[in-house]
Amino acid sequence: MTFFNSFFIAAENTEKREKEIRFVRPEVLFSSVFSTVNFFLLFVLSSVFAIAQDTGGVKGKVRTAKGDGIASATVTARQNGADVKSAVSDAKGNFVLENLKPGNYNIVFNKSGYSSGVLYNVEVKRKKVSDLGERLVLSIDQGTQVIIKGSVFFQDGRSVGGAKIEIERISSDGSIKKVGSSVSTYSGEFTFRFAEGAAKYRITASRNDSTASKEVEVDSAAIYRLAITLNPSKN
Repeated sequence: MTFFNSFFIAAENTEKREKEIRFVRPEVLFSSVFSTVNFFLLFVLSSVFAIAQDTGGVKGKVRTAKGDGIASATVTARQNGADVKSAVSDAKGNFVLENLKPGNYNIVFNKSGYSSGVLYNVEVKRKKVSDLGERLVLSIDQGTQVIIKGSVFFQDGRSVGGAKIEIERISSDGSIKKVGSSVSTYSGEFTFRFAEGAAKYRITASRNDSTASKEVEVDSAAIYRLAITLNPSKN
């Protein structure tokens, strides 16, 4: 074999090796990428699981003073003045705050139309969801309500206690819907509360065979006062 034949054979072999390096089979490349992705996902899931194992949480119920659950209330875990995590109560007022690092938190809870509430220094323990029960109680914020206060009198000025009071909402189309009822106190007083908004109401007071009504229009959150006078029949 001549020198030139050996040279060309060596050059050809080198070119084949370069092609093998440049052109990796697709199935080999896919397998390599797939393995890398699997490793990355396994690493992420392992980290999340490890973090979850070292956290805790709290659960409970947001309610009114009467015990009724308050839906769609926002419950926030606050630590060192910063909001850490929030949740929204369900239709029955129940909520769960999870994945909180162990430590002490202030649990802030609120909803539009109610005064805000806070439970201070609630301890979150590792691997435990503490039950706060029904300790989260919200009171109605009178500053965001329409409050109708009234008194019932006889014509001679005496207060009428025990009078039946009914209130109806009169819609713009003239339709009428009963929205509440009550009984006047010993001093003849009564109170109704509604969500803020413009509306027209008719309040009717009755005792024995004497009945009288008054209408009141409201347009914003405020206290609206009225007096109803009954004319007792003479036997």
